[in-house]
Amino acid sequence: MRATWRWVRSDLRTHRGEALFAVLATAGVIASLLLSAALLGYAADPWQRVFNQSRGGHVWLHGRGGPDGFDPAALAPLASLDEVAAVSGPFRTAAATLETSGTRADVVLRATGTRPPDTARPLLTEGHWLTAGDRPDQIVLERALARTLWAGPGETVTVTLAGRDGPTTRTLYVTGVAETAEPRYRAGGGGGVGWILPGTLDRLAPAVTGQSVGLRLKDPDDTGYAVQRAVTLLGAERVDRVTTWQQAKADAGGDDRLLGQIFAAFGLASLLAASVAVAGAVRARIRGQAGDIAVLKAVGFTPGQVIRGFLLQHLGFAVAGAALATAATLTCGRWIPGSVGEAVALWPGMPGHRAAVAGVPAAAVLLIAAATALAAWRAGRVPPVPAARSAHPAARPLSALGRRALGLRLSPVLVLGWRSAFTAPGRARALGATARLALPIALMTVALVAWSTLGQFRTDPARMGRAAALTVRTEQPPAAPTAPPADPEAVLEAVPGVADAVPGAEFLALVPGQTGTITLRGLGTTGAPYPHTIAEGRAPEGPDEAVAGQGLLDLLGVRVGEWVRMTVEGRPQILHLVGRSIEPDHGGRVVSTTLDTLRDGVPGLRPAFHALVLRPGADPRRVAAAVAAAGREKTEVRGAADPADAPDAPRGVLAALVAVLALIALVELLTLIGTGVRDRVRDLLALRAIGLTPRQIGAAVVTAAALTALAAAVLGTAAGAALGHRLVDAEAAATGLGAGVARLPGAAVLGGLVLAVTVTGALAALAPAVRTARRRLVDSAGETL
Repeated sequence: MRATWRWVRSDLRTHRGEALFAVLATAGVIASLLLSAALLGYAADPWQRVFNQSRGGHVWLHGRGGPDGFDPAALAPLASLDEVAAVSGPFRTAAATLETSGTRADVVLRATGTRPPDTARPLLTEGHWLTAGDRPDQIVLERALARTLWAGPGETVTVTLAGRDGPTTRTLYVTGVAETAEPRYRAGGGGGVGWILPGTLDRLAPAVTGQSVGLRLKDPDDTGYAVQRAVTLLGAERVDRVTTWQQAKADAGGDDRLLGQIFAAFGLASLLAASVAVAGAVRARIRGQAGDIAVLKAVGFTPGQVIRGFLLQHLGFAVAGAALATAATLTCGRWIPGSVGEAVALWPGMPGHRAAVAGVPAAAVLLIAAATALAAWRAGRVPPVPAARSAHPAARPLSALGRRALGLRLSPVLVLGWRSAFTAPGRARALGATARLALPIALMTVALVAWSTLGQFRTDPARMGRAAALTVRTEQPPAAPTAPPADPEAVLEAVPGVADAVPGAEFLALVPGQTGTITLRGLGTTGAPYPHTIAEGRAPEGPDEAVAGQGLLDLLGVRVGEWVRMTVEGRPQILHLVGRSIEPDHGGRVVSTTLDTLRDGVPGLRPAFHALVLRPGADPRRVAAAVAAAGREKTEVRGAADPADAPDAPRGVLAALVAVLALIALVELLTLIGTGVRDRVRDLLALRAIGLTPRQIGAAVVTAAALTALAAAVLGTAAGAALGHRLVDAEAAATGLGAGVARLPGAAVLGGLVLAVTVTGALAALAPAVRTARRRLVDSAGETL
């Protein structure tokens, strides 16, 4: 063992540059993986990110105002509870309705100061916070609420609430939009939050006010016990409602399952690709020391000592690189500009942080160790006699095809570059190198497929199950006996930009056994059907025919072509599933039929809403305003929820993943070029001896690298496109959205990726090509060995 240690130290002193490259390459790849892990948590769990960044409250207590509200004497002891770390509030609140451009939404107005609270602080995404300036009536909207109202900074909204002297209506100026970790606004669910100044709430003079107070706990696991103590302290009769962080996270987490699963798959694949790249560099270094190994065996080293020496040496490189990457990421990562630095800064508070920090480097080191063990075992089998190695040619003779190409006066550079890339020193090794380089390129293509799929929610919503951009609900008063009934479809279709107004109704239905609920929709009629996005089967055409989302098929364990039974408001409903549609709502647990089918069981059923299909290029916001202006009754217009209508964190993570994979591909490419030049140096010197110029030798090296990169890019792009299509569809099916949503990038994007990889390969080979071309015509003993 002592001799092994002495050899390891001597080898490190002799090959300091190679050792430094091995450590830095390992550190760079593992640091990239750690940054990717931080970005994955940043994008796949946005609620946790907002909660940590805003120091959100784990518990919110809502009660009445005035003498029936919280006792001021009881609010102070809340902060002294053992489980409570900080208190936010109390804040005066009032329930109201906001309206703009024909769209209405329920809101809870919360009075706060000109400075956001330190605990449960709203995070501004647009505009600025409330100020005591020239505009006294200001409001900051919660982001989901602002998106529903199509309201942004600089615009106005109309607020209506029950005042002391009757309904009060006032115009508020929107100064900003903010994110919060509280339950967000959902149409038909809980109201969103709007922050206003106390003076504004006084001028609105609501008839009934309330109070809200938030508690940030020391340990989230103590939520249940802390709620009990807080309610007991305030008085159960004074608390109307309690919301917890679990409810808010469950409310926000459902829309991110697809992204979370795709990012998790990317993380594992990137770890595999990184380990393969670093392990390839280790194997290349061991092959480059074959002469040293032969000398060691000649002086008495056993195969076991050689294997142990290489294992100790390269495991040390891997551990040093992993430690350096972890320390650099945790200490300096927060200073990286943009979302990467923000993700690293928030990462310690995210779930799974410790597991990722320990698991990613450990997994990389273990995979590198496994590859090093195989390479070290091969090093132990190197024969100790140099003549035994030199007796074998370094490469195969020029093939008949190559000789014919030279006979046709093709460029020798092209022929020799092709031979170096795909035949020398062996086809198996050349194909293996090409496959290793193709792996990160394939993963980059998969990331581009995910990018294109997310982009469809904005560019082609109809393909993602969003054929109707707007939903209109009208409160129709009883018609006068002499007034002719108005045709709402005709009125809506007369609005500029509206292509079709489809009547619809929606009910909650119980599945067989009454173990769960699903959504039953009646959309369109037999003569004017709704344009469902059909992924399998066909659209409903006859009586009792319906289409269902993937989530409903999985829930009931049925397939297209079967009959299903459900209970709707106490009456049975039996439908024949003739197709599967893309359903982004309610986890895909939706079954859609025609209104005619529902009217068979409920004669006289009137549409509860109209789904508006817009003309190409129509602006939903302008159409909504026009619909509200054209409606003679009280009209409510809502935009379709958009799963991709959020900050571009998912696309930012995909871009970061592409950058990480590009780094991995670059490491593999540099290893491949260095190994190829070293394995073929004698052939290149021989070619120079028979008349090739240094420029032609350098060009042959560059051509070989470019052809290898081109082959790997074509292979990786083709494999990645096929894999990405299947992966995205599989993950969409698992989340209930349904397969059939994956979209391949355009031919220009894929062609650009192939061109970029090829050019990078050529540029990376320039420096080795120049060094090789400048070599003297001396075949050294080390090269012979």
